[in-house]
Amino acid sequence: MIKPIVKDGKVVFGPCRLSYTHVFAKYNPDGNAEDGKYMTNVLIPKTEKETIKALQEAIEAAKKAAVVAKWGGKEPKKLDMPLRDGDEKEDDIYQDHFFVNAKSNTRPGIVDKNKVPIVDEEEVYSGVWAVVSVTFYGYDVSGNRGVACGLNNIMKFKDDDRLGGRVSAEADFGDVELDNEDDEDL
Repeated sequence: MIKPIVKDGKVVFGPCRLSYTHVFAKYNPDGNAEDGKYMTNVLIPKTEKETIKALQEAIEAAKKAAVVAKWGGKEPKKLDMPLRDGDEKEDDIYQDHFFVNAKSNTRPGIVDKNKVPIVDEEEVYSGVWAVVSVTFYGYDVSGNRGVACGLNNIMKFKDDDRLGGRVSAEADFGDVELDNEDDEDL
């Protein structure tokens, strides 16, 4: 892990694993992509104490700012918070992790380790490891209040198995041996 970089409500941290990743096109689970967002869940191993502490500090800073700017000078009794315990999800990949669901209305910047932009959508997927930049901010929308996690940018760190059961074509056909003679029989 890198030493987290924290400035107010913004944190750069990782590498962490990405899940439910939709960062090249907006996604809406209800189907209408126009109303969707760019998003990914970022899984943080519970052993990464320094990263978790940095995220908690940034969330607290966002909460304090929202007390003044959004919530009329006092903290609401019920707040939705962005840092969640993966042990509460049924998905085994989330076990022993915390996670944040980072979203944005604008497409995040996506680069490789050399800071070269990635344009191939197949390069960043659910299961990839990345360093991420997020910003925490308070909200008050239709009576719902809390702190949200905005997705800024992603730097791909390394490949790993895809999450969600999909495997690469290379993995599926890695043991298949075809001879040129096989096509003559067709």
